[in-house]
Amino acid sequence: MFKGVDSKAKFPEIETQVLSFWKENSIFEKSIESRRGRPLYSFNDGPPTANGSPGIHHILSRLFKDIPCRYKTMRGFCVPRKAGWDTHGLPVELEVEHSLGLKSKKEIEEYGVAEFNQRCRESVSKYIGQWEAMVERIGHWIDMKDPYVTLANDYIESGWWAIKTLWDQDLIYRGYRTTPHCPRCGTSLSSHEVALGYEDDTEDPSVYIKFRITQEALQSAAPALREAVGLDGKRTYLLAWTTTPWTLPGNTALAVAQEADYAVMQGEQDFLIMAAALVETVGLPGYR
Repeated sequence: MFKGVDSKAKFPEIETQVLSFWKENSIFEKSIESRRGRPLYSFNDGPPTANGSPGIHHILSRLFKDIPCRYKTMRGFCVPRKAGWDTHGLPVELEVEHSLGLKSKKEIEEYGVAEFNQRCRESVSKYIGQWEAMVERIGHWIDMKDPYVTLANDYIESGWWAIKTLWDQDLIYRGYRTTPHCPRCGTSLSSHEVALGYEDDTEDPSVYIKFRITQEALQSAAPALREAVGLDGKRTYLLAWTTTPWTLPGNTALAVAQEADYAVMQGEQDFLIMAAALVETVGLPGYR
């Protein structure tokens, strides 16, 4: 016979009792040990970044991770589940910078890099404790006693081992790519970090930039250009327009279209070379 159910059940108390029973009797661990030798379905947690307290939205993502593992367990699989903590990267550093009131990398150096790194370790340790409490409270079964932690030397060494192995197999190459860059942070940004700082109502200014042509370059330029600007010492510039002015510090070249027509605009102090089709659109007071 089943015990009677109180019509006025206190569900928070029942939840606490169930959680205590699971913990005291190692139910999660037994669910794995009792299935050793069965088909394996392993789960390694995509690690949350330990740079802040968990929020209500994290509960949903935890459930998405927990449900498939429970389902596979009930289907007879052995399902080890390893927790992980992302304790590296820009989010952690920014959290500590804000807490210490540091506003630049120079201030970090003045504060002391070693001391700053220690504050980062203390910060992630604090937040890991909060995450562990949340995970246990919502009944998410995962091995938090033996997690992988990205700041641990053995984890870092395993990363270098993987890179070395790929290098030995000629599976790594050196290449170049354009990435978002934060001048204040002094680092490239991931797409996730860019999205975190993006505002829909950010103004997107455009600017006109003059690129000076040296006299040496003019000497070897096409005869028509030399004739148009002369060689009287007046400076000559190529005029460019961009909607991404933040890319200018990394600019290394200016492209011209081989089939396009260009106009030479003369001013009192200099010459401007620009696309002929855009002379009227741009409008340059003082130039003809």
